[in-house]
Amino acid sequence: MSDPTTGILTFDTKGQKASPSDVRRKNRSVIFSLLFPNTDRSRAELGRLTGLSRVAVSDVVSGMLDAGLIRESGFESSSTGKGKRATLLGVDTTRLRIISLDLSQAQLIQCAVTDLLGRPLERMEVALGPDNTVEVDAIIQLVDQLRADVDRGNIIGIGIAVPGVVEDGVIRQSTQLGWRDVDLRGLLETRFGVPVTIVNDTVASMLAERFFGSAGPNLLFIKNDRGIGAATLIDDKIVVGDNHAAGEIGHVAIDPVDGPDCPCGKRGCLEMLVSAVAIRERLRTASSEDERIALIEDAGRRFAAALAMPIGLLDIADVCVYGPPDVINNTFLDAGNEEFKRTSASMFHPDTSMRRCQLGADIALRGAAIAVVRDYIAQ
Repeated sequence: MSDPTTGILTFDTKGQKASPSDVRRKNRSVIFSLLFPNTDRSRAELGRLTGLSRVAVSDVVSGMLDAGLIRESGFESSSTGKGKRATLLGVDTTRLRIISLDLSQAQLIQCAVTDLLGRPLERMEVALGPDNTVEVDAIIQLVDQLRADVDRGNIIGIGIAVPGVVEDGVIRQSTQLGWRDVDLRGLLETRFGVPVTIVNDTVASMLAERFFGSAGPNLLFIKNDRGIGAATLIDDKIVVGDNHAAGEIGHVAIDPVDGPDCPCGKRGCLEMLVSAVAIRERLRTASSEDERIALIEDAGRRFAAALAMPIGLLDIADVCVYGPPDVINNTFLDAGNEEFKRTSASMFHPDTSMRRCQLGADIALRGAAIAVVRDYIAQ
């Protein structure tokens, strides 16, 4: 188990002079992270794992029970002494709700009311027009419809997964949406009066993979579909970067001399050569199954070669790729892993491997909800 005091869901007071309220928020987030998503623990076990006193644990747990974050879920299977069996605590999925939207998919907006685990309880999918334009007014209408049948007091926030660079709720640039410097959080918080969390769609997907997939605290996650974006976890900390653009690798040129022209102005960008869209374009001209396989293998090798440097730099063994199974398939992954062995393997990086994300189309939707939970417990 990773350190609960430094996890994704934990309120960070490092380098700050912590006030009593900061300490309380820190303790609450640590306890919640030990239960999220599906682990039941007793108060005594929470005390042992956190180092908090029995009084401190009791105080924090009481507040979390009242808030609807956790619930008493049952009893330990047997007592450790002559006393009664200890009461177990777990995440409460019955009370608090989140409105989550995914703006990253082609031709539709996916949205849902979810529980604290990001599981959709009520969902809507709205088709976009031929130009795939997303308007803020349309988002407002969707949120209005979704919250109509939900107790307003139980909605803890709105989470939105957006393709592009996001800084403090402002979409600095989204090529897919055609947006630049759009303060989506400010607009929606003014309209609805609840906290709004805007998160890059690949980061949202990585959060879902971390909690509901098979990822550990160190992960390089790549979303390869309409474009290519990456997100990175190091010791359960999300890498953000100086300009909030960590992971924007789609327009890194990997063949600047002979590669195809890119709309960004460069040649041979990663997206132009090995995105799912680019691979499908080349597959249309394939005259045989052998040629199809060779094209996918070549894309897998190029993809892995582009990742060799960050893998060596960051010492990450787990590379998880999310993308359509017709191209991000075993042929693609096997070729990529062979390339890793050729270019990255060493005594320091013997086990790096690329695998396919097994989570479904709800991945960014669930991840956006988890981002809301992360912000909520830090309040």
